[in-house]
Amino acid sequence: MANLRFNVVEKAFEKKALEIKTPEERPSEYFGKYVFNQQKMFQYLPLDVYTKLRDVIDNGSYLDLEVADKVAAGIKKWAISMGVTHCTHWFQPLTEGTAEKHDAFLEHDYKGGMIEEFTGKELVQQEPDASSFPSGGIRCTFEARGYSAWDPSSPVFIIGDTLMIPTIFISYTGEALDYKAPLKKALAAVNKAATEVCHYFNPEVKKVQANLGWEQEYFLVDEGLYAARPDLLLTGRSLMGHDSAKNQQMEDHYFGAIPTRVAEFMKDLEIQALELGIPCKTRHNEVAPNQFELAPIYEECNLAVDHNMLIMSLMRKVARKHGFRCLLHEKPFKGINGSGKHCNWSLATDNGILLHAPGKDALGSLRFITFVVETLMAVHKHNGLLKASIMSASNQHRLGANEAPPAIISSFLGKQLTEVLKKIETSTSDTMETIKGKEKLHLDIPQIPDLSIDNTDRNRTSPFAFTGNRFEFRAVGAQANCAAAMIVLNTAVAEALTDFKARVDQLIAKGIDQNAAILDILRKDIKAIKPIHFEGNGYSDEWKAEAQKRGLDCETSCPIIYDNYLSESSVKMFEDMNVMKKYELEARNEIKWDTFTKKIQIEARVFGDLAMNHVIPIATRYQSMLIDNVHKVADIFAKEEAQKLNADNMALISKISLHTSYIIEHVHKMVEARKVANKVEDTREKAILYHDKVAPFFESIRYHIDKLELIVADDMWTLPKYRELLFIR
Repeated sequence: MANLRFNVVEKAFEKKALEIKTPEERPSEYFGKYVFNQQKMFQYLPLDVYTKLRDVIDNGSYLDLEVADKVAAGIKKWAISMGVTHCTHWFQPLTEGTAEKHDAFLEHDYKGGMIEEFTGKELVQQEPDASSFPSGGIRCTFEARGYSAWDPSSPVFIIGDTLMIPTIFISYTGEALDYKAPLKKALAAVNKAATEVCHYFNPEVKKVQANLGWEQEYFLVDEGLYAARPDLLLTGRSLMGHDSAKNQQMEDHYFGAIPTRVAEFMKDLEIQALELGIPCKTRHNEVAPNQFELAPIYEECNLAVDHNMLIMSLMRKVARKHGFRCLLHEKPFKGINGSGKHCNWSLATDNGILLHAPGKDALGSLRFITFVVETLMAVHKHNGLLKASIMSASNQHRLGANEAPPAIISSFLGKQLTEVLKKIETSTSDTMETIKGKEKLHLDIPQIPDLSIDNTDRNRTSPFAFTGNRFEFRAVGAQANCAAAMIVLNTAVAEALTDFKARVDQLIAKGIDQNAAILDILRKDIKAIKPIHFEGNGYSDEWKAEAQKRGLDCETSCPIIYDNYLSESSVKMFEDMNVMKKYELEARNEIKWDTFTKKIQIEARVFGDLAMNHVIPIATRYQSMLIDNVHKVADIFAKEEAQKLNADNMALISKISLHTSYIIEHVHKMVEARKVANKVEDTREKAILYHDKVAPFFESIRYHIDKLELIVADDMWTLPKYRELLFIR
């Protein structure tokens, strides 16, 4: 559990006592307070009902309505004791957020009064209006019916007076309209495929679970300053603003002392998160000023996704309580680091074996290499699709900007693992040596203990890096639903493992020894994955050229990158693994292209409005003041002396005219480009036009606005500047 103790420092040299929580306030005491977890299931449900529900959760067995009624009765009893009056099905539509419709625990008692009622049917199923959520053409606007269905593997929880029931969301005709339904199918696919491969090494394995540990980066800004920036308010990022003289170049914010106000926010956030069963573990300052990070303990992937969506909602709510606004946009400020959501992913068996961790013997090492290599096979085959899973209008600003991995998917393995793969590839032996795990490093420094050293270093420029016992998918954006990346990754790994087993079984059927067959296939696959394996600097231009030679997807246009979802190999993978059909993928791409267009469209409108109604009037007003001053100086002084005195002001007047005329001209051109794009019916082509013809105006116009910010008098510039936004006091 996260240590919730912290030092409160109000002023320099002012000492404050360490605030120590009393035993009844320890995190372990209130963790899961508002969650109907296993402990509360046992407390509020009859033993036979508890046993059946655990079987549903642990083994995926069918939940009948009779059992659901008894579960609902237990949940209602607990919820009412906690002051709950309403319930809602909490789901994750394709809007990138969450959705909920609250219903009261009320029904007629047919005696003129009301009673609290909550049945199994209400627990298991609700009917949101599906026509109001993105469907990509699966549903017409007049076809309103859709269903949300309870996901028992993610426990219900309480927020305020409402019981929140995690659910999937599907259309009337059965297609998924959310992230959770295909995620659960992807997790089922990787469970099946990985379990079957595990049986080569551990026949007793019954289940393989995908685990996820996300690292959530975010910015905080003062709420008053945020309200004075329409671009932050409406788009999540600053569309204009000159660099602060001091930003992150001193690198003094990273892991620095957490500002007192921020520490109070973090403490409040962590307590509320822990009460909701989110196992917050780590908090720290990130590299950019006003940027911070929160990370939990590893969890099962489906639950981790739910918790991440919940924590983002909590961040926004708790931030306002403390006078902040939480920014989750991947690049809210130009010139400093953006925010990601590093997704640490791994597989583990029901008997506690970490499949991406080195084993204790030769067989364990063979298992480890198998799962590492086949994961890389998945990443290699579907590198373009994995990039599409994390690409968005906002994340494209961050990727490859010397703070995040480039928009080319590759994998870093580290020196030891790289050497092991080379040895296996060239070896003719059918035996496997034990692979070393962590080793001790003796520093020979008095009072300093030996350190445990991982079997690999870390490479911050690698989008998909091996970090010791897991892979870190570093390219995921801060505000994204990480289910999008997890759907692709788990499905791709399931496909790779399924194919691996089929090839191994073919060799075994020919009489080849099992371990020899596994090593034979691994040698072939180690050669196949070489293009995706890269140990160097992902930011370099040399790597971009090399990646192109290797046949990796180097496309940078967001709308075109989405085409990867509809490639022949992607459609086959999703259909073979029973995750999504082609028409579902087509519908989701329609939503992606439409969302991209709308985000750029909104930014263009806000940008044009700020430029024409804020920047230009202020600049011309200041220019008029300078002109007035020039005339007054000319009236007072002799001509030659007046010319000398007015030289600087005349230069400023000329610069202002240059900048304002450029801004006005190009804002009009940007508007015309929007009008042309808006006439295009095809969703994909419209998105490409917005990417190619509208978005490029932002940088060129911004350059001139930012120059005006340096010229115009500070007291006249109405928009808070970076130096004010980026340093919390």
